Amino acid sequence: MDPTREAELLMTRRQLFGNTTLGIGTAALSRLLTVGGLGSIAGLAEAFGEQGRHGIPGIPNFAPKAKRVIFLFMSGGPSQLDLWDFKPKLAELFNTDLPDSVRRGQRVTTMTSGQTRFPIAPSKYKFKQYDNGSDGIFVSELLPHTASVVKELCVVKSMWTEAINHDPATTFIQTGSQIPGRPSMGSWLSYGLGSLNDNLPTYIVLHSKVSSNKPNQAVYPRLWGSGFLPSEYQGVAFRSQGDAVLYLKDPEGMDRETRRVMLDNVEALNHQALGHFGDPEIAARIKQYELAYQLQASVPDLMDLSKETQETFDLYGKEAHEPGTFAANCLLARRMVQKGVRFIQIFHRGWDLHNNLTGDLPSQTKDVDQACAALIKDLKRTGLLDETLVVWAGEFGRTVYCQGPLSADNYGRDHHPRAFTIWMAGGGVKPGMVYGNTDDFGYNIVDKDGKIIDPSVEDFTPGAVHVHDLQATILNQLGIDHTKLTYHYQGRDFRLTDVHGHVVKDLLK
Repeated sequence: MDPTREAELLMTRRQLFGNTTLGIGTAALSRLLTVGGLGSIAGLAEAFGEQGRHGIPGIPNFAPKAKRVIFLFMSGGPSQLDLWDFKPKLAELFNTDLPDSVRRGQRVTTMTSGQTRFPIAPSKYKFKQYDNGSDGIFVSELLPHTASVVKELCVVKSMWTEAINHDPATTFIQTGSQIPGRPSMGSWLSYGLGSLNDNLPTYIVLHSKVSSNKPNQAVYPRLWGSGFLPSEYQGVAFRSQGDAVLYLKDPEGMDRETRRVMLDNVEALNHQALGHFGDPEIAARIKQYELAYQLQASVPDLMDLSKETQETFDLYGKEAHEPGTFAANCLLARRMVQKGVRFIQIFHRGWDLHNNLTGDLPSQTKDVDQACAALIKDLKRTGLLDETLVVWAGEFGRTVYCQGPLSADNYGRDHHPRAFTIWMAGGGVKPGMVYGNTDDFGYNIVDKDGKIIDPSVEDFTPGAVHVHDLQATILNQLGIDHTKLTYHYQGRDFRLTDVHGHVVKDLLK
């Protein structure tokens, strides 16, 4: 039986009723396709293929400063007060209550809402001021390697978000919405800009092992999903054990030539189905089958670190020899950049330190510190840093007040969305820069005169950087006007930044 006829006989009730409404729409589509020069459903298939390779016509909107992004995501909310936001005056306020004039009625999570008081917990860790070419950047003793590259970093101390719990906050920074179901940033970039390498995915996700034994926040595939965009734009998660990508190996008895013949026949059937049904997901499937064939040859070579020099392994640290560590993933990210992968996301979990912070935070920073610095140095020495934007961020920060028992040697910190720290490097951002500031408690963003800013009052407040502003700025560095990268779905145009977001030009060269 003809496979497309068989598909008709297996049509669901929903598909049947959906197809009965296509008469007028098909006529209109036919006219649009003719006007656009496609002329047929076969032309539609070709258009989807071209889009997958080259992105949307007209994008980039202007000359990009960066070609690609490496997003280092510290899942759980790193404590800015113990890593980047040095507040020496807190030492005098140990175990005193956070003043109401500082808290300003900001909401707290259910994990600390029952506390009778909010005692201040100064950081136990020493900070040192490092030369950044201007006024110096304070960095915690927990990040000695990262401190060695401060001249390359653009440190933003005035990030903020509306979400106060992990899942909505993580979903927000990854997709631009607290509600699941929207495309991830990497998917938007894959859709808008297309691929730089036909032999590897445009968007790759790496998960890192965590040294700490504490429970970790879950990360879900929807965080690198394509949402309502065609599925070819979703991220591809590589594994650190066994095959990097499942089902790439040919079954026993099948050689490469036989696989090629099989795929050619499947592609012919899919093109026939595409011409019959006009479903863009079939076009996505065609591309994914072809990409999978290319991955059979390209992935083993990409994952083979044996060609790296001892000097490189010394740079990243001994953990780089162990697959799945943050160090190994950072080294892989550099290799992916060299091979033209557009967006690389590295997840590192375990930063949710509600208690025993001084027991767990050193383990977290040890996992990532040397590798972060090595990645910056490696990209720079290979001439790739200028055209690669590196972003280090969590979903929010931590509170100045203690959650649970407080002592001079140990404490915990709750979630704090109103002021936290991220950093960026390369890709046209200003190096050796600190942007924004917080009050003496690290609790509120302040302006240059020390006056508290309430960034939620206005859509954009100079000195404060909202998650949508960060997303708009990242897209800008890739040559994209964030207001023009849209996708029509359910009756309106959607974009990564929704109806918000401003490019923070002060961060850019």
